[in-house]
Amino acid sequence: MNKGYKLFAGCMACLLLAGMSANARQTGRHAAANDTAVVAKEEPKAPESAVIDEVVWVVGDEPILKSDVEVMRMQGQAEGMKWAGDPDCSIPEQIAVQKLFLHQADLDSIEVSESDVTSSIDQQIDYWLQMTNGSKEKLEEYRGMSIAQMRQQMHDDFKNQQLITKMRQELVKDITVTPADVRKYFEKLPEDSVPYVPTEVEVEILTRQPKVSQDEINRVKEVLRSYTDRVTRGETTFATLARLYSEDPGTARQGGELGYTGRGTLDPAFANVAFNLTDPKKISKIVETEFGFHIIQLIDKRGDRVNVRHILLKPNVSQDAVDKAKLQLDSISSDIKAGKFSFEDAASFLSDDKDTRNNHGLMAYNDRQNQTLTSKFQMKDLPTEIAREVEGMKVGDISKPFEMVNSKGKKVCVIAKLKARIDGHRASITEDYQVMKDLVLAKKREEFIHNWVVDKIRHTYVRINDRYKDCKFEYQGWIK
Repeated sequence: MNKGYKLFAGCMACLLLAGMSANARQTGRHAAANDTAVVAKEEPKAPESAVIDEVVWVVGDEPILKSDVEVMRMQGQAEGMKWAGDPDCSIPEQIAVQKLFLHQADLDSIEVSESDVTSSIDQQIDYWLQMTNGSKEKLEEYRGMSIAQMRQQMHDDFKNQQLITKMRQELVKDITVTPADVRKYFEKLPEDSVPYVPTEVEVEILTRQPKVSQDEINRVKEVLRSYTDRVTRGETTFATLARLYSEDPGTARQGGELGYTGRGTLDPAFANVAFNLTDPKKISKIVETEFGFHIIQLIDKRGDRVNVRHILLKPNVSQDAVDKAKLQLDSISSDIKAGKFSFEDAASFLSDDKDTRNNHGLMAYNDRQNQTLTSKFQMKDLPTEIAREVEGMKVGDISKPFEMVNSKGKKVCVIAKLKARIDGHRASITEDYQVMKDLVLAKKREEFIHNWVVDKIRHTYVRINDRYKDCKFEYQGWIK
């Protein structure tokens, strides 16, 4: 359900170390173990160009191979990435830093769910498919392997990427800044370094969900019952049917498997059924949620987490129902313009959108990068359909009714009001305090992470190849 997959900037952009096979790692460990024996024989060193692979760094008990460095170099070139300083020095350093975070994540028992890893891999493959106009055959030909092989190759690296991200978040979760910190930073900032704030808008929405006919609901339920019968009779497996027919794009490719999940992250109706399942051979009754209708199969339970498969089907909405919902919104809009009630009152009492109804229709943006919730959206962060409508509107205008797919994957009809627009400008501490606070907080977190890495290096065994000892590294202490 995410909009798309984006690579992390900075050192996080370097995390996709595709191609580090188990055999290569094992070879690296043997090379590290036999290194002293090679030196003892004092054999003449082969030219560097003649060496196929070798251990170039050791961090803790983990080797970094020459091939690891070359893989990251090629990955960076393919992504158009620019390295800070000499790539021959910065690339192995970034790999070494990743190993420090992964080591700490292991010590702190940081975990990521298999479903999250799979979802990220799916997003990457979908992005690649877009580059080949959706041609699976062209993608497989270009990368020289099947889609299944791509998934297998990327799994460990994507899992490590998420572990590192989660570890970094854990390290800085308690860091805060005060208004005094923000003022002090802003006063010292040169005028040409003050950040530019793009145009931001505040938008209120009122939605009506077209009514699905009972005949369509009965049709969907009958299809789900047929799936249950086919699995029960042994004609096929639940996972096969999920891959073929489930309308949940995040799990269909995995045979409907969610991965180990806590109750709090699931729809309440779904969770009540999933956590009450006891027999993996039986399939649940049909469950209705905000997303549609489901059947569920238990895989396993671990404490307060459950792993299940599910098949989701969404009833189709007829054009007549859509037209009816738009007429209702037209009527509501006319009453608002006639002064019978305000848009905010109408959104509170008449809107079908639970996320905005309690806030008088005002939309909220969850800025995950800065871990903040705000009513101000940059145009690029609005749902496409809403951004298209409000782009040419004046403050106070109400749009004509339009269709969109909401966050639950359902078609809804909407009218939108442009509550406020703040044109792009240089940030000021009076008008853009949150922007400045986020900037100062990011700087403070960055400094903390830098100091943590330096301290971690100081307490970790590190051995590097002599040819790296004249490098200018970002972090101090690599050379003991």
